Amino acid sequence: MRRMRLHKTLFTFAVALFVAAPLFAQAPVVASSDPESLFTSPDPKLNVNKQAAMHIMRDLLEAGHWSDAPKYLTPEYIQHNPNIVSGRDSVMKFFGSRPQGTIPARNAWRTKVVSVVAEGDLVVVGVLRELDNPKEPGKKYTTTWFDMWRFKDGKADEHWDYGTIAPPAAGRGQ
Repeated sequence: MRRMRLHKTLFTFAVALFVAAPLFAQAPVVASSDPESLFTSPDPKLNVNKQAAMHIMRDLLEAGHWSDAPKYLTPEYIQHNPNIVSGRDSVMKFFGSRPQGTIPARNAWRTKVVSVVAEGDLVVVGVLRELDNPKEPGKKYTTTWFDMWRFKDGKADEHWDYGTIAPPAAGRGQ
C-alpha cells in the first residue's frame, strides 16, 4: 500500500512537472556588457582572428563601414548564406547601400554579443536575438544567432550563419 502511494505521488509530481514545463521552458539569453572584451585571446593567432571578427561585427555589420571590408575579408570570401553571393566585392555591394553610421563605443554596441569562441582558423560569435513570440502575440522571446568565419592570414575567407530564404511577399508572383 505504501509503495502504491509512493508511485501515485511520483506520477502526480511527474505530470505536474510536464504540465508546468512550458512555463519555465526558457532561460532568457543574456549578452555581455563588454562585448569587445570577448574578442581577445592570449594566443597571438587567435587574437588576430578574434580582432578581425570584432571589426567585421562592429565596423562593417553594425556601423556600415563597408569601404573597410578589404582590411577584414579576402577577395575570394566564400559566403554560405543563401541570400548573398560569394566574393568580397559581392558582399560589399550587398551591404554597401546601407547607411554608414558611427562605430560604436566599447560598451555601446546595438549588436548584443553573447559569446566568442576561437579554435584553429575558426571564430564563432553568438549573438542575442529578440523575436516576436508567435504563441503569445505582443510578447517577445530571446534566442541565439551565430556567425562563424574561417580565417586565412588574419582575414575572413569563409562565412556561415543562420541565413534563410524569405518566402515571396503576399500578392507577388512566385
